[in-house]
Amino acid sequence: MILRDNPGIPAMSQFATVYTASYPRDLYAGVRTRRLFAWMLDALIVAFLTLLVASVLAVATIGLSLFILPPLFPAIAVLYHAITVSGSGRGTIGMRAMDLEDVMSGTGARAPFINAAAQALLFYLSWAFPLLFVVTLIDREKRFLHDMLSSLVVVRRPN
Repeated sequence: MILRDNPGIPAMSQFATVYTASYPRDLYAGVRTRRLFAWMLDALIVAFLTLLVASVLAVATIGLSLFILPPLFPAIAVLYHAITVSGSGRGTIGMRAMDLEDVMSGTGARAPFINAAAQALLFYLSWAFPLLFVVTLIDREKRFLHDMLSSLVVVRRPN
């Protein structure tokens, strides 16, 4: 049985959700460079938060929490990203400093917590496969693979 011949199953084109650019082209200008600097600022903030949490845990548990410290940075990074992107600011502190916002790709609405958390988690997982970052060089919206998989797009804030 061929898929298109079955009346109960929609055609494959109905499953494919292609992002249609609803933003003016100038909102994508300089996004990759701005994202790099935003990420550097956010990495410093997350490092400070991790150091603060690790210090409090080390003192509170008399050093026993030192065994759980390796996954602490990624956990705090994912939470930081998810909370700030899904919040009213629509971006992390670094993104806001670089005039960027993270929105849903189809509607431009504020990103839900789960999408923002997925984007951050996929970002850190993609460091294991650096070639995945090449996707942004061929995408016209300058999106990374983790943006596409989480249905988010990063654009410059409209004036």
